[in-house]
Amino acid sequence: MPIPTRRSRTARRGPAFRLREIAFGLGLVVIVVCGVGLTFKAALGEGDNLPAAVLATVALGVVAAAVVRGGRRRRRGPGPAAVAGVDAVEAARGRAEVQYAEVQYTEAQPVETEPAEPAPAEAASVDYAAMDPDTFERSIAELCERDGCVEVQVVGGAGDLGADVIATTPDGRCVVIQCKRYGPANKVGSQDVQRFGGTCYAVHGAQVAAVVTTGEFTEPAAEYADQCGILCVDHQALTAWADGTGPAPWDHVPAV
Repeated sequence: MPIPTRRSRTARRGPAFRLREIAFGLGLVVIVVCGVGLTFKAALGEGDNLPAAVLATVALGVVAAAVVRGGRRRRRGPGPAAVAGVDAVEAARGRAEVQYAEVQYTEAQPVETEPAEPAPAEAASVDYAAMDPDTFERSIAELCERDGCVEVQVVGGAGDLGADVIATTPDGRCVVIQCKRYGPANKVGSQDVQRFGGTCYAVHGAQVAAVVTTGEFTEPAAEYADQCGILCVDHQALTAWADGTGPAPWDHVPAV
């Protein structure tokens, strides 16, 4: 902020300031004249009062000089220290404005967040073909329990009469499953399906009958199963059932 000069400040004060200066000067003249008069009066009167009159005159002169000097100082305007103080205030104000602008800019910037960690890949499908026959039967029973079946039993073994897993579906039907853990080179033939078809309904009272294998079915086996109402679940259908991407065997047969 620019500091006004003496000339510009005086010009702004106008006639009122000049009248105050004239009155101030007349007051000084009156003080000096009074002092001189008192001095001569004391000199013409008693000589003992002369030193006192001289001292009074000198004191009046000192007072007048001090008043004149003070008036001059007031008219000179602010000194270098005042100007330096104003400059310091302006500089501090400028720094504060810059800091405020930086803070506003920082707050306006989008906050960077750490990228989310990628979701772990889904677990690989269970390799049912690598299981032994007993483990495979228990795994099929666990799938039945997972999908809401109750009273799940693993009955495979000697004298099982073709049934390996028996359970009750969520809607109350009896499901009978025969498990065939075969390798890629082996297929479930029609004789396997026929033996199962002769006992699943008559002996076990199946309302849903299914043959589940880790391999595939021959064409005659699939035709016989279709005629008897037996579901053929090959390795692809088993994988879909286990992964949850395909239906459970009993979902293929509508409830009566």
